[in-house]
Amino acid sequence: MSPGRPRRVRAFGLRTRLLLAFLLVAAVSAGTTAALTYREARSALLQTAQDTAVTSFRDQVQQTGFALPVQGGEDLEQLLRDIARRGKPHPWVVFAEYGSMRASSGENPVSTVITPELRRRALANPHGSFERVVKDGVPYLTIAMPMVFKTSPDSLLPSGLVLYAVMRMTDEQVNVDALLMAARDGALPGLAVALIPGLMAARSVLRPVRELRRAARSMGSGRLDTRIPVRGSDELADLARTFNEAAGELERSVKELREAEARARRFASDVSHELRTPLAGMLAVTEVLDEDADALDADTARAVRLVSAETGKLAVLVEDLMEISRFDARAAELNADEVDVAEAIRKTLSNRHWTDDRVRTELPDGIRARLDPRRFDIVVANLVGNALRHGGAPVTVRLRTEARSPGTPVLITEIADSGPGIRPEVLPHVFDRFFKADAARTRSAGSGLGLAITQENVRLHDGTIRAGNLPGAGAVFTVEIPLHAEGAGG
Repeated sequence: MSPGRPRRVRAFGLRTRLLLAFLLVAAVSAGTTAALTYREARSALLQTAQDTAVTSFRDQVQQTGFALPVQGGEDLEQLLRDIARRGKPHPWVVFAEYGSMRASSGENPVSTVITPELRRRALANPHGSFERVVKDGVPYLTIAMPMVFKTSPDSLLPSGLVLYAVMRMTDEQVNVDALLMAARDGALPGLAVALIPGLMAARSVLRPVRELRRAARSMGSGRLDTRIPVRGSDELADLARTFNEAAGELERSVKELREAEARARRFASDVSHELRTPLAGMLAVTEVLDEDADALDADTARAVRLVSAETGKLAVLVEDLMEISRFDARAAELNADEVDVAEAIRKTLSNRHWTDDRVRTELPDGIRARLDPRRFDIVVANLVGNALRHGGAPVTVRLRTEARSPGTPVLITEIADSGPGIRPEVLPHVFDRFFKADAARTRSAGSGLGLAITQENVRLHDGTIRAGNLPGAGAVFTVEIPLHAEGAGG
C-alpha cells in the first residue's frame, strides 16, 4: 500500500461475503441433514412402538373369547384388565363399547382420548384402526379393534363390540426430544468447525485477488514489468494469465510509444539545430534587403518584405522547437534569482514596446520573489502577446500576492484582455502544442507553441497556470508561483 494512502475498511468485503456464504451453505446443509435425520429417526422410533402395540393388541383381542351378547359387570372388566396387563411395549388402558354399554380396565369407563373420528373408522374397518393423539401435552396411541364373526373365507360380520387400547407414549416423546437436542447440538459445533475450511477457501480465493490488486497498483505507478505468478489451472489462474498477457502487451505498446516519442523529440531537436545556422544567415540577408527595400520597385519590395517576415516567423518557430525539445528532454534548468517582480514585468513590456494604451498595468511595488528572470520574461511576453493577437486591447496585467492556508504564499500574475473570450470547447486545449482554436485557420502569427512553452516555464517554477473567461467579456490567464521556491526545478 502506498504511503499516505488511507486503508478503506469494508464492512462487507469479499472475505466477509465468502465466509458468510460458506457458513450459509454449511448451515443449510447441517440443518437439512439434521432435519432429515431427526424425521427418519423419529418416524422409525414411533413406528416401532406403534407396530408393536397394534400387533400385540390385535393378537390379544383375537385370543380372548367374549360371550355374545356381551353382559357388563365384573367379568367383562376382568377380561379387559387381563388384556391391559399383557400390553406391549407399554401398559394399556383397555375400553369396551357395545351399544350403550361402556366398560374399561381403569377407573373411568369412557376415555377422553378416543376421538369420534377413530370410532367412525373402527365401525367402517373390521381390521382395526389406530391414531396418535396429544392430550394436555401428553402423546397417546389409541387403537380400535372391532370384534367380528368370520362367516366365510372372504366375509367378516361385525359383532357390534369394539375394544380400544390407549397407551401413553411418554417414553417415545422423551426419546424424540433427545433426538432433537442431539441434532441441534451436533449442528452448532459443525458450523463452528465449518469456519476452518471457510477461512481456508476464502484465503485461497482472496490471495490471487490481492496479488492482482497489488500488481494493478504497481502497474499504475509505472512498473509495467509487473507480473502475477500463475498457480493451478482454475478460473483464477486463467485470470492471472490474462492479466500477464495484457500487461505484456501494454509494456510493449508503451515501449514502442516511448521510442517513437524519443525519435520525434530527437528529430525536432536535430532539425531545429540544423536549421539554426542557415536561418541565421537568412536573417542577416533579409535585414540587408529590408534596409534597401525602399530603393526597389514596388513588387520587388513587397516580395522582399514578405520573405523577411516569413523568415522571422521561421526563426521564431525554430527557437520555440528547440526550447520545447529541452523541456521534453528534461534538460531545461531554472536559474533563479531574487527579483523585483513589478520591475521585471515593466521591463518585459518595455522591451517589446507595449507601453502604449494597449496594455494597462496594476503592479504594486515591493513584491520580491525568487524567479528565473529570463523564463518569467517569456511567460509574461507570451501571455500579453497572445492576448493582443487573439483577444482585444486593452490588455490588463495585474500583480498581487495571496496567502494560502496551509501552504506557502503565492505570487499571482493575471493577464486579461478585452476580446470575446475563449469558447468553452476550446478552454481544455489552449495549452496544447500547435492547437488552433479555428480549425479552418491554417496560418497564425505565432508558432503555436507559445502557450505550451509558457506552461512548461511555469511548471519549472513549481507553479500553475490556468485559462478562463471574465464575467463580462474577455479571456484571463492566471499564473500562480510560490513566493519561496528556491531551487525549484533546477
